[in-house]
Amino acid sequence: MNIKTIPHCKIDGITASGEEKTFTPSDFLNQTTILYFYPNDGTPGCTIQAGDFRDNMKYINPIAKVAGVNRETIQSHKKFMKNEDLNFILLSDPDKKLIDFFGVWGEKPAYGMGFMGIIRSTFIINKEGEVVKSWFNVNVEGHVEEVLKTLEELHL
Repeated sequence: MNIKTIPHCKIDGITASGEEKTFTPSDFLNQTTILYFYPNDGTPGCTIQAGDFRDNMKYINPIAKVAGVNRETIQSHKKFMKNEDLNFILLSDPDKKLIDFFGVWGEKPAYGMGFMGIIRSTFIINKEGEVVKSWFNVNVEGHVEEVLKTLEELHL
């Protein structure tokens, strides 16, 4: 899978410094990217995961950039970024362009009933735009450590 093949993909988001920007696949080329999909801004698991990425940026940043993606609005992302002091990109994908491309939309069990939503997933994308590692149904605890270990093993 190569992000250069996403047709007509422009995704609004927030830069690591909190500025609104429209991103394209070319924004994620020439540097390794950790693209992670999470269900909602501000929920307990999503806050823990975002905090782990935030707290490990000193190790990640020399190797890769991080972008979190969900269907929430830019305003929701701004609030989440401010409340959690996040230091990486957040992308808003209400039309599910990236969500569908990466295949992270599916049925999720909750309280004995299924519903459709984002399957917590992470992808490492190399400088050429190719997915070199993927995780689906991510367990938040210890996941960022696993991503860091994989980055080291891949020598990206």
